[in-house]
Amino acid sequence: MKLQVQMTGPDGTALRNVEIKRAGESLIVSLDGQVVEADCVEIDCNTFSILLAGQSYEVRIVPSADGTLKLHAGQQEFTAEVSDPRAWRGRRHGAIAVEGSQQIVAPMPGKIIRVLAKSGDAVEAGQGLLVIEAMKMQNEIRSPKSGIVERLHVKEGQAVNAGEVLCTVS
Repeated sequence: MKLQVQMTGPDGTALRNVEIKRAGESLIVSLDGQVVEADCVEIDCNTFSILLAGQSYEVRIVPSADGTLKLHAGQQEFTAEVSDPRAWRGRRHGAIAVEGSQQIVAPMPGKIIRVLAKSGDAVEAGQGLLVIEAMKMQNEIRSPKSGIVERLHVKEGQAVNAGEVLCTVS
């Protein structure tokens, strides 16, 4: 996946070209052409533990209505605007992404231990849809938008891979 990220932080603003590839359980991240091995695990809702070039970071991400992301790492705060050069939506695709049908994917490999909503249920943004157990931790997968659960692709007890579609909300 190739992305362009405009980062604004304590040192100013920079436009970065980022390419992410999965290599087994790890990620290979290319930042402006420089390759770095990385690992990323969601430890709480919108909070990630990131191992990047041997350094560990805990990053909390807060999406904004304008499509930008606020990233908090330690005492530092950054603003990121992510764009996929292939996307037709352009600069505001983050804010537009909650319109239309949304496929909810597994953020990590694990096992579905609880299904909280079924096909046809009306759900609110942030409402729990499923619970995945990974590495002996339970992670609630929430709806990115208010709408109807269009299709449920998994059932309790099923093993899932990272990136696998769990359900669709329209």
